[in-house]
Amino acid sequence: MFMSVIQKRRSIRRYQKRALPPDQVNQLVEAALRAPSSMGTNPWEFIVVTDPKVLGQLSRAKPHGATFLKDAPLGIVVCANPEKSQVWIEDCAIAAIFIHLAAQAQGLGSCWIQIRERMHDETRSAEAYVAEILGIPDPVKVEAIVAAGYPEEEKPPHPRETLPYEKVYEGTYGAPFRPWA
Repeated sequence: MFMSVIQKRRSIRRYQKRALPPDQVNQLVEAALRAPSSMGTNPWEFIVVTDPKVLGQLSRAKPHGATFLKDAPLGIVVCANPEKSQVWIEDCAIAAIFIHLAAQAQGLGSCWIQIRERMHDETRSAEAYVAEILGIPDPVKVEAIVAAGYPEEEKPPHPRETLPYEKVYEGTYGAPFRPWA
């Protein structure tokens, strides 16, 4: 079942105009909370956003790559307190992928919106913009937003033969990996 989920998962940026039922949102949140973290520190925190007005504001967090959030029924802001873990970025990324996989397993679409290290405009970071809208206090940092909803578009899985196996080595760097029979 897991392989089927990861084979089918694609970044979805168009969503049907219908809200997610609470049980589906709850499953996405549970998946995030079950994500592993370094030394069990769980530095991540999540903000579940369903208000269309706020989603519209968040869709303007950066000039490119976030506008589709305004049409999503759900955004989950993934953030963390870096004082709790030196690897908070990795911990947030793991939690976000758990959200993506849980969404796919429920027949939902999802897409990552990078916030950390992105600019809102020439003078302000996307992170500062999101923090102001959502009242996120220091020292909490925003890693990303995961948009989710019922997909309005369908993308086929990437065929196995198109996977970049040339980036996989066996034994030593540069030695070609040959998929085992």
